[in-house]
Amino acid sequence: MDADEEHGFGERPAAKVLYAIACGAGAASDLESFVRPAQGAGWHVRVIATPMGAKFLDLDRLAALTGGPVRTAFRQPHETSNGLPPADAVVVAPATFNTINKWALGITDTVAVGMLCELVGMGVPTLAVPQVKAELAGHVAFGRNLDALRSMGVHVLFDPAAPAHARMPDWQDVLTELSGILNG
Repeated sequence: MDADEEHGFGERPAAKVLYAIACGAGAASDLESFVRPAQGAGWHVRVIATPMGAKFLDLDRLAALTGGPVRTAFRQPHETSNGLPPADAVVVAPATFNTINKWALGITDTVAVGMLCELVGMGVPTLAVPQVKAELAGHVAFGRNLDALRSMGVHVLFDPAAPAHARMPDWQDVLTELSGILNG
């Protein structure tokens, strides 16, 4: 048995695996409201966060809920695995202006963006749900980079014309959209 097997890293759970990637925006503080229904829908959820996203999360509570630590940093040189089972799907919510732009450009300076770049390259179904201010949503780079992500196969759930309080859909709508992507 190798070290990864001995420690349970990389083993595939019986349920399908969903990576929930959280960035530093307000909706991240309520990520548990996404994780619980996703688990109820049969997903084994693992949470990955950007450094700013981690500041919005209760890391210990999410680790207890998901059965694994929230991944916030790159693995260390001595680690042979990132400790995550392979993903069947990915939801990036809330996705910030910064993350959308870095992801589209392939700037992998955080574990979350690095994983997103790899997962899209692997063809893992991915849903991005931005939460950005109107001023940032109107920035030319943001629109171009959403289009770039779409051209890579990323599904984007975002209505720039929605009022600020409704620009990011509720968590159940995110889960419904993910289901539609996978079943459509």
